[in-house]
Parts: sequence; C-alpha cells; structure tokens
Amino acid sequence: MTAAARRRVLVWHVHGSYLTALVQGRHEYLLPLTPAADADGSGRLGYPWPQRARAVPVAALRDEQIDVVIVQRPHELALCEAWTGRRPGGDVPAIWLEHNAPQGRVLEMRHPAADQPGVLLVHVTHFNDLFWDAGAAPTRVIEHGIVDPGYRYTGELARAAVVVNDARRRGRVTGTDLLARFAQAAPLDLLGIDAAAVGGIGDVPFEQLHDVIARRRVYLHPVRWTSLGLSLLEAMHVGMPVVALATTEVVEAVPPEAGDVSTDVDRLTAALRRLVADPDEARERGRAAREAALARYGLARFLADWDRVIAEVAG
Repeated sequence: MTAAARRRVLVWHVHGSYLTALVQGRHEYLLPLTPAADADGSGRLGYPWPQRARAVPVAALRDEQIDVVIVQRPHELALCEAWTGRRPGGDVPAIWLEHNAPQGRVLEMRHPAADQPGVLLVHVTHFNDLFWDAGAAPTRVIEHGIVDPGYRYTGELARAAVVVNDARRRGRVTGTDLLARFAQAAPLDLLGIDAAAVGGIGDVPFEQLHDVIARRRVYLHPVRWTSLGLSLLEAMHVGMPVVALATTEVVEAVPPEAGDVSTDVDRLTAALRRLVADPDEARERGRAAREAALARYGLARFLADWDRVIAEVAG
C-alpha cells in the first residue's frame, strides 16, 4: 500500500488536544467506548471531530477491521488483546505513542516499549527520544502538529497568561513555585485544571481558551520538566510573545525573535516586565512566534509524518 492509503486505526482518547490534531488525518480512527465512558473507553467525549473519528463500543471491537493500533499507556496492550482478540505487535501492527518526558534517574529511564517485540515507539519530541532508553525498540519522532486557531492576539490586558493543569499537585515540575517571583514583574492569570486551587482563574473551556489567553500581553511558560506543552505552541499560534524556561524541547520550539528563553529566572522576570510594559515589542515578537510555530508545527507536516509511519508499520 502507499502512504496515501486509508487505514483503520484503533486509538484511545487519552490526550484531547493531541488527538484533535491526529483525527484531522485521512484515516478512520476507532475510539473505544466502555459502558461507563471511563478513562479506558471515553469515545469522542463530545469533541467536534470529523466523522471518521468514530466511537466504537468495546463489545463491537472484535468485529472491526483494525489495520494499526496506537497505544499510549502500558495497560492498553492488554486491553487491545482482550477487546479485539489481537495481540499488538503480533496479530496487529502496533505503534506506542509516547507523550511524556521520562521520570526518575537517567540510568532508570527505560521505556516500557523497549521490552515489547514488534512495537514501533513514536516520540513527540527529539528531547524525549534522546532521554528515554528504548533498548532495541525502533523509534521515530513526529513533532507536534496544531490545528491553527488563527491569529487572535490583542494583548489588551497588561498581564501574562499561564496555562498549567494540576499546578498544585505537580508543583516544581510545572514551576508552580516560581509563579510568585514572576508575579512581582507582572500580574499573572493562571488557567488550567485545578488552577483555582493555587489562586488562578481555573479551567476554561477549550473553545474559549485561545481568545482568553490572546487578550493577555505575554504567554509565560514556567514548566521545568515536560515533553513540550501544547498550550505553549497554541499560544504561539494565536500570536503571543513567549517568556519560557529553557528546558526540555522549548529551546527548539521558541526562536529568539519570539520572546525570551533562559534558565535564569531573573532574566526571564526582567523580560516579562519589559514585554508587559511595551505592547509594540510584544506584538512584534508575537507575530514572529506565530510564524515560527506555523513553520515547524503546522498540521500538514504533522499529518504527513503520521501517514508515513502508519504506512511503514501497516505494510
């Protein structure tokens, strides 16, 4: 088959923003749906996706043609075999899509896919590919793709937007402890799941998020250790200038003209103060951020990369 051939892809609804981009592709996407619509079978969850992203009751999966399975969590290997009667990497071609940077000591960062024969490990950043120990497992990198929300920046509010989910629980990982220092330079609006627990605005519906952050003058990314926040790339797409910690993949994603990236918090605090006080510079850097994001994280490139990988494993 050619890379353009349509396949039926079994994939779980784990990461809504990522899946929103993936299901824009040409394939048919089968989304498991359990009677309880729980985390192992939530179907579409009401997302406005194309009809080719189809919720399938788990009891009906054995009757479905499945060309490729994409797993994102270790136990999905067993779920696939139990629900479809087919073993990933043996009876059905399998891709392990890894969203996260590894945790723990460097010498212990062995990926579960390293011990799964017949499974192709796909990372979302080159940083992840570098740090995870994949053993003998073959790996590929498909950098993020974003459904372009369009240029929305107004920057009318002299404030910084921060989007972090579970900021209290994740603490130092997400840089929650740094927010007080940044708040001395400019007012911050923290958004995300459980943001209200640490004095933020709280969660904002996804369909409103881009307009909400685009009214703020700067996007602040204080995260120490993550794969590469999609909210950062979305902020760049809407035209926001960026102030970010130079950690994990951020140095690849944010060029100098788009804002300030550093591990020096004092330097970032000064940059945040300067950009909030200078709307003209903020707007200019935001336009550069959008241009860079479109060039590297555009949807067409992302879907073409996925087409090639799916064709590679499906044969």
